[in-house]
Amino acid sequence: MVNQRLEGGWQTCRSDSSGGSNSSGESSKDSSRCSTPLPDGDRTDRLRDKMRRRTESGDRWFSLEFFPPRTGSGAVNLISRFDRMGAGGPLFIDVTWHPAGDPGSDKETSSMMIASTAVNYCGLESVLHLTCCNQTREKITGYLAKAKHLGLKNIMALRGDPIGTDWEEEEEGFNFAVDLVKHIRSEFDDYFDICVAGYPTGHPEAESYEDDLRHLKEKVDAGADFIITQLFFRADTFLKFLDDCRAIGITCPILPGIFPIQGYQSLRQLVKLSKLEVPEDITKVIEPIKDNDAAIRNYGIHLAVEMCSVLLESGNVPGLHFYTLNREVATMEVLRQLGLWLEDPRRPLPWAVSANPKRKVEDVRPIFWASRPKSYIYRTQEWDEFPNGRWGNSSSPAFGELNDYYLFYLKSKSSKEALLQMWGEELKNEQSVFEVFTSYITAQPNQSGHKVMCLPWNDDPLAPETNLLKDQLEKVNRRGVLTINSQPNINGKPSTDPVVGWGPAGGYVFQKAYLEFFTSSENVAALLKVLKKYEPRVNYHIVNVHDQNLNNAADMRPNAVTWGIFPGREIVQPTVVDPVSFMFWKDEAFALWIEQWAKLYEDESPSRMIIQYIHDNYFLVNLVDNDFPLENCLWQVIDDMFELLDAPPEPLHSETV
Repeated sequence: MVNQRLEGGWQTCRSDSSGGSNSSGESSKDSSRCSTPLPDGDRTDRLRDKMRRRTESGDRWFSLEFFPPRTGSGAVNLISRFDRMGAGGPLFIDVTWHPAGDPGSDKETSSMMIASTAVNYCGLESVLHLTCCNQTREKITGYLAKAKHLGLKNIMALRGDPIGTDWEEEEEGFNFAVDLVKHIRSEFDDYFDICVAGYPTGHPEAESYEDDLRHLKEKVDAGADFIITQLFFRADTFLKFLDDCRAIGITCPILPGIFPIQGYQSLRQLVKLSKLEVPEDITKVIEPIKDNDAAIRNYGIHLAVEMCSVLLESGNVPGLHFYTLNREVATMEVLRQLGLWLEDPRRPLPWAVSANPKRKVEDVRPIFWASRPKSYIYRTQEWDEFPNGRWGNSSSPAFGELNDYYLFYLKSKSSKEALLQMWGEELKNEQSVFEVFTSYITAQPNQSGHKVMCLPWNDDPLAPETNLLKDQLEKVNRRGVLTINSQPNINGKPSTDPVVGWGPAGGYVFQKAYLEFFTSSENVAALLKVLKKYEPRVNYHIVNVHDQNLNNAADMRPNAVTWGIFPGREIVQPTVVDPVSFMFWKDEAFALWIEQWAKLYEDESPSRMIIQYIHDNYFLVNLVDNDFPLENCLWQVIDDMFELLDAPPEPLHSETV
């Protein structure tokens, strides 16, 4: 929907209509991503309800575990991995709790912040681990309250591993996971869905396998909703454990923990932590190839696929939980071979959704943030209510300030070195900037031989929809109409269309042509003359960093530019051009010239001064062609502007007095 609409922004969200059916005609399949527009009951489903519905329908699904990174750059990379791995449709992800890493803090590397980011900015249903280790009852209650405030609704309650060799009694806290489960239910009632750990061969500290099963049932009886098991190496080990759990009355979902072997050292470390023994036949294969990571990974993939196939074919295992070790290649390959990795190019809405419970009714946003959805979510995080059905006519939406462009979930995934290679080690003039934009549009190498894969306003390669406009975009960018957002006009395409479709199957989607760009004051002067002959068909809004503001928006009312019609539903209009919101977006859009681009260069350097000049003197323009059934006229508007600029000046005529 957007010229520079990112591949990674909404990634390939799976719609509820992606397969299977129920009496309402909707699929029972729910990925971890929000699934609007759907009936309210489906949009607010708890994780345990999603599991139940998937199990009852016979669908197979998977979930993924990650751990918090140690560095800020690691956090940026992990969020990018969330977007990539979220494309395959996990039911949920979970984030481990590391007592030594200040896990409940606001640090970008904390468990709390990583899980919150996954929910709010990546749209992933998330489970936050919480342990009893070295924590008081009061501190645990505080962490739970913070998790609730951040929009987290799922907790994995664990005793946790001791910091030293042996477990030390927590006099002011809890010493068993069952007590933590009871505390969560006592303090927060039924707000959280609770997961607990199961051990297919028995907990290493348990008196016996049977005794450990009894403790597991106590955790479930105390209020746990589902179980994820420790890793194991034989399918029969889990299936026996499952039967034994059912035999003593444990009826909740039990997810097998799958560990695809990815390297010799990581296997040794994980086995040491879990106090498990690797079967001799596996050791015999791995030892001779222990220095060959690729060979071990391929063997691990083969082993995992073989074991998972047995589990799924048993008919008793609808879902698999993968220990990813924050890596993606092996897990994704296992899922592909099992047929569980299902990328669906359709989106529930034309922008990246959030999984925060308070945003689940949200179904309208201004188009301006289409390529920066995480920024939009950040700037609206304090809203008490979110637009549902219509944007409304509010004259003062309370967008928060965006002062920190280097929050780990907002900054570019590319390093400074990579950005300089793409955007120019040295800029010679404004034309150098035009060439960067053009290289991004065309996906061709720049003059230094590097592909431009992102811009400050778009941190991912162009989406497939851009191909519908690529030739026109290339033409105008070469001449200094620097586009940062656009969409073609669409008149009743099926909602299942692989390029422009969104929402459930059986619907039709519509769009007005939209174009947003930076351009010089000279171009704007000509554009304003041209636009007179296109009114009222074309709406425009033109503004510079100094708040010189020109528009023809009637009463500053929002203009719906995307809408959909679906069976048995009201019309959904998820994207608007709102003149009031545009002024808030303007501040961010201009600031990105400086924060993301100019600051790559030394103060007072020619390159920095060129970007500063553009920031200070160019205008930000948006154009809407309201006649969506007709051919898009916006390219003709730009052509007319250039024709006026290229026309020779009219000769001066002497006058007789």
